[in-house]
Amino acid sequence: MRTEGHEALLNYIDGEWVPSEGGRTISNLNPADTRVPLGLVVDGSGADARRAIDSAARAFVTWRKTPAPKRGDYLLEAMRLMATRRDALARALTLEEGKTLSDSLGEVSKSILLLEYIAGESLRLNGQTIPSEMSRTFAYTVRAPLGVCGLITPWNFPVAIPVWKIAPALVAGNTVVLKPSPFTPWTAQLIVQIFADAGLPPGVLNLVHGAAQPGEVLLSHPDVRALSFTGSTKTGTHVYETGARHLKKVQCEMGGKNPVIVLGDADLELAAASTVMGAFGSTGQRCTATSRAIVMKEVADDLVARIEAKARALTIGNGMSPGVDVGPSVNKDQLEKVLHYHGIAKTEGLKLVCGGSRREEGELAHGYFSAPTIYDHVPPDSRLAKEEIFGPVLSVIRVSSFKEAFEVSNDVAYGLSSSVFTNDVTRVMEYVDEVETGILHVNSPTIGGEAQLPFGGMKSTGVGQREMGPTAVDFFSDWKTVYIDYTGARRESKIY
Repeated sequence: MRTEGHEALLNYIDGEWVPSEGGRTISNLNPADTRVPLGLVVDGSGADARRAIDSAARAFVTWRKTPAPKRGDYLLEAMRLMATRRDALARALTLEEGKTLSDSLGEVSKSILLLEYIAGESLRLNGQTIPSEMSRTFAYTVRAPLGVCGLITPWNFPVAIPVWKIAPALVAGNTVVLKPSPFTPWTAQLIVQIFADAGLPPGVLNLVHGAAQPGEVLLSHPDVRALSFTGSTKTGTHVYETGARHLKKVQCEMGGKNPVIVLGDADLELAAASTVMGAFGSTGQRCTATSRAIVMKEVADDLVARIEAKARALTIGNGMSPGVDVGPSVNKDQLEKVLHYHGIAKTEGLKLVCGGSRREEGELAHGYFSAPTIYDHVPPDSRLAKEEIFGPVLSVIRVSSFKEAFEVSNDVAYGLSSSVFTNDVTRVMEYVDEVETGILHVNSPTIGGEAQLPFGGMKSTGVGQREMGPTAVDFFSDWKTVYIDYTGARRESKIY
């Protein structure tokens, strides 16, 4: 291991920290201040990924036979270690991803809860006993592990997302090769070190850093039985198509275009505060971030004024500094994507309420900062209303009826999260019935998810079983159906 500025971060294969066979490295940058690199990380190769897969395949032979409660004990020990290292892990997260330290501490705390919950699932890996049509026959189902699982994780939640994939994969009896984002390698290294220090046997969890090459090997290698991916819809589509071609089990959690729907009877102060939190918290770099506010016309002026006042009061800066509300984009490409959409807004003639530009004054000039931005009177067919930006940009869409609000909400490719603000229980129930998202909130932000509840979306947002909650282990399990005939004689009747 290392702190910023020291030796390169390494791959973790078969219980050892090892360099890449290719010998290449990548710089790890602080997006809030690129003048001081955090250090170097090995740029893993396809050969590194194959070594990690071979290690995981060997370890699977023994790990699958480890009793599930014992596998859960490793997670509990990892949970205890993560709690003792919470501050250091949060600090690394903020330094290389950019979110505020308070957000990072919250993410680590959530990850601790995830480990605790999934460890408990080791005691609940139950099947079913099901009555047979035949006499003196006992029929039941039992879970079985899949084998080697490839996990490809993003930079925006570089602690929580690896944890909520690694934990259920391990507790179900699988072995893992983790390929984290090249923009948050330090965080991934610290997580894997925690599992190693928890006593996890060599080969059960492997880590390969790098850009595309290791991931491509995971997608096609015959010993990888399942792939779990979180990231962009473009990359996720490639993962799904390639994995399916090789007959792998695939789980993808991808983009979102999450709306808050504000009806005429809403508590506007609550709606405004929740919208600002969802749109600009974590710099809008959440898959559940609020990117659309669909508002009834009669309350739109009042709501927009409240949102604008709160947005202008936000402090932009280095996430390590006290009092900062909004950090930088994670890298130059992500900042340029945000600025590109500001250009699209200008071309479309959208009404700019506030923001709309890069922030470069003072110390901000050394990072990838942009202003929290609100566009008003945005047409539902605007590119800003349809496409995921992944930055601090909110589009306000004005509608004339709750029916129109629900139609506009659904008229996008994505279906991850949504929220409605109203005190009318009838409208709440209609919202639950009609809006096409996997996560629905009432009078609260679009963001957030609890360890014990499923997380995932509809339409182009996701494929495969939901992550987190009681469904988390399902993706990482296979099923065996068992018939035990205890007649002691040959069956005379036909068996279909």
